[in-house]
Amino acid sequence: MVNNYGLGEILKNMISLIYTRLFYKGARLVRRPIYVRGKRFLDYGQGFTTGYNCRFEMFDTGSGSNKKIIIGHKCKFGDYVHIASGEKVLIGNNCLLASKIFISDISHGNYSDSTLSSTPDVPPDERPIFSRPVSIGNNVWIGENVCILPGVSIGNGCIIGANSVVNKDIPENCIAVGSPAKVVKKYNDITKKWVRYSSV
Repeated sequence: MVNNYGLGEILKNMISLIYTRLFYKGARLVRRPIYVRGKRFLDYGQGFTTGYNCRFEMFDTGSGSNKKIIIGHKCKFGDYVHIASGEKVLIGNNCLLASKIFISDISHGNYSDSTLSSTPDVPPDERPIFSRPVSIGNNVWIGENVCILPGVSIGNGCIIGANSVVNKDIPENCIAVGSPAKVVKKYNDITKKWVRYSSV
């Protein structure tokens, strides 16, 4: 696809390119403005590209590895992608993310049925931070306005439809849509076609 930018966009991209070369070595283009909290916890591969107003927040919660957000090679993000991590968010190679996507491995409180569940009488910002790693495979395409919640694993080759909320694992080579997201198609390696998915 060829991008036919106007003069204003060309100038903004030139400024962002200089900024990228100075502060994001190895990245292809990091467009400004970008908001990064805890940059020492960020790791990205060659060819990384972002749109405008992306936001990466990495919190030192004392758990997880020394890198909280790990992005593979040749990943392209649209505008307003927001990733928050206290443990680990792993994104594979060659992933394409549209705009206004939220990915998080942390939550203010635990809302499972365990004895460690948070109670509603405690203000949300005073509840203990709960985290579960997020993993997104290679060659994944994530549509506009998608929300990916803590503990989710998305397999290689998946497509996540616009406006989906992913709260459970998605097997590889599947198309998932909805809120909560459900698999609707899976790629058949034999017929080389996307076919309607049945879980039974």
